[in-house]
This record gives sequence, C-alpha cells and structure tokens, in this order.
Amino acid sequence: MKIESFNSPKIIILSILSCFFMTFANAQDNLPQEKSEFWKNVRFGGGLGLSTGSNFFSATLAPTAIYQFDNAFALGVGLNGTYNKSKNVYKSTILGASILGLYSPIRDIQLSGEFEQNHVNRNFDNPAIVDDTYWVPSFFVGAGYTTNNVTIGIRYDVLYDEDKSIYANAWVPFVRVFF
Repeated sequence: MKIESFNSPKIIILSILSCFFMTFANAQDNLPQEKSEFWKNVRFGGGLGLSTGSNFFSATLAPTAIYQFDNAFALGVGLNGTYNKSKNVYKSTILGASILGLYSPIRDIQLSGEFEQNHVNRNFDNPAIVDDTYWVPSFFVGAGYTTNNVTIGIRYDVLYDEDKSIYANAWVPFVRVFF
C-alpha cells in the first residue's frame, strides 16, 4: 500500500485554493447587510477548465475580482492554478497571478489588457529529460463581445515564448463571466 506524501502538488494546490475560497466565503458572511460603496462596485468571476483525453488530464481554477469604476472601465486581479498530467510523460503544476484592465468604449465591446505571471514546475517521467521550474510572464491584449455579464473574445500574448509559454500559441480565445 502506497501512502502519498503531503507535499504532492495536487494537495498543495487544493489546500491553497480551499483556503482562498473559505476566506472569501467567511469575508462575505462578515460584511454588513448594507454594502459599502466600494463593495457595490466589486464583481467576482473567473474560469474553470477541465480537459481529459488519451492518457491526459488537466484541471484549472482561476478566480478573478474586478472593481468597476464606471460603465466603461474596470481594473482587477486574478489567481490561477493548473495541474496537468500526461501518463508516462510528465506532470506539471502552474500557479500564477494577474492584473487585468477592462475598457468598454461601447456597451457590447470590451477591450482588455492583462499581465500574468506564472510559476511552472514540470516533472518528466523520462530520466533523460531534465525536470524544470521557471517563471514565465504573459501580456495579453484582447477584444471581446459582451452580453449581460458574459464576454466572449480573443486575446494575444505579446510576450509569447514558444519554449516557455503555458499556452499552445500566442492567440488565446476566452470567455469571461462576472457577477
């Protein structure tokens, strides 16, 4: 019988994300019944990702909070965590944070800029390939169509590095949801 160690990447990621959401939920319970002006302008959202295939698994959790200054401009921060595993090839853990700016020149169009910094830890099953750990930045400029609280669009990473990026290419489609 094999007992997994407590420093497994899965356990670390789940622990960090659990603490984040428990703290967030507790903070929401402790807010006064009438929200201050600040909290009336804060919106929460983010993304979830799950991918499975032939001997492959990937899961992503990326919560985001923005402050809506007015109908046109918002600024926010995000966290993200991803775990990837390709059976008999590699395992990777990606943890990061981002700063996001949103601008809507007209109601249905959203322009965005986002700086993202990710820490990547890749462990290969083949001893001939060296495991690596590194930081990789991304700077996205994007545009999307907004309806209600959902925006669908595409963004481009101007810092894209084919060897280090966590994305398949510089063009990345997105769906944003804020409540």
